[in-house]
Amino acid sequence: MEDYQKFISSIKKKTGIDLNQYKEAQMKRRLTSLREKKGYHDFTSYYQALASDKVLMHEFLDRMTINVSEFYRNYKRWEVLEKRILPMLLRKKNRLKIWSAACSTGEEPYTIAMMLDQYVDLNHVSIVATDIDENILTKAKTAIYTERALQEVPDDKKNKYFNKEGQLYKLDERIKKSVSFRKHNLLADSYETNFDLIVCRNVLIYFTEQAKQDVYSKFSDALSDDGVLFVGSTEQIFNPAQYNFHVVDTFFYQKQ
Repeated sequence: MEDYQKFISSIKKKTGIDLNQYKEAQMKRRLTSLREKKGYHDFTSYYQALASDKVLMHEFLDRMTINVSEFYRNYKRWEVLEKRILPMLLRKKNRLKIWSAACSTGEEPYTIAMMLDQYVDLNHVSIVATDIDENILTKAKTAIYTERALQEVPDDKKNKYFNKEGQLYKLDERIKKSVSFRKHNLLADSYETNFDLIVCRNVLIYFTEQAKQDVYSKFSDALSDDGVLFVGSTEQIFNPAQYNFHVVDTFFYQKQ
C-alpha cells in the first residue's frame, strides 16, 4: 500500500495528475494490471521506468484516462443534442462557444461540428476540445479513424464528411479545422468561462465523489446563463440544483 501511495505522490510531482482524486480500487486495479503486464513487480520500479521512458509514460496515461471513444456514442442522446439542445441554444444566439472536455481521440467534438454544420456557418462557432493526454490529442488532430469508430454514424453523414482510404476514414478538412485541441487537466487547471455547451461524458465516473462535485461546480461557473452541460449515460446528477442546474432532458443540465 505504501508503495502505491509513493507512486501516486511521484506521479503528481511529475505530471500534475493527482490519482488520489480517482476512485482508488478501480485505478489501482487498472494500473497494477498494466504494471504487471510490463514486467514490474512493484510501483517503485515501475515509476522509475516511467520517469525515463516516454513510450511507457504514454501507455500509463492512456490506461489512466480510459480512452474509449466513438462518433455518436449512445446515439439516442446525441439525437437529443442535435434535434433539441442545439436548436434551443441557437435560438438565443448564432455564435456558440462549446467545450468538449476529456475529448479523447476527438470523435466527440467532431460529432458536434458535424451536427452544427447543418445549422450555422462553422466559422461562427468556437469548439474547444481538451484532454489530459498529449499523445491522444496528437491522434485526435489527425482526424483519421477506423470503421469501428464510425459504427453509429448515419450513412448520409458518413458519405458527406468522410473519405475512405483503404481501411481508414479521413474526416472532411472543414470539420477538422473547426475544432481546436489543447491539453487540460480537469482536476487541476483553471476553466475558461462563457461556454454555451460543455460536453463531458464517461469520465467523471472514475473520480471520487468530492472530485466529481468540484468539477460540476467548475462546469457551472464555466457556463454562460442558460448554457447546457451534457454528461454520460452513467453520470446522472442527482442534485442538480446544488450546481444551479435544472434538468432539460435526460443527461442534459441547463444553468439557471
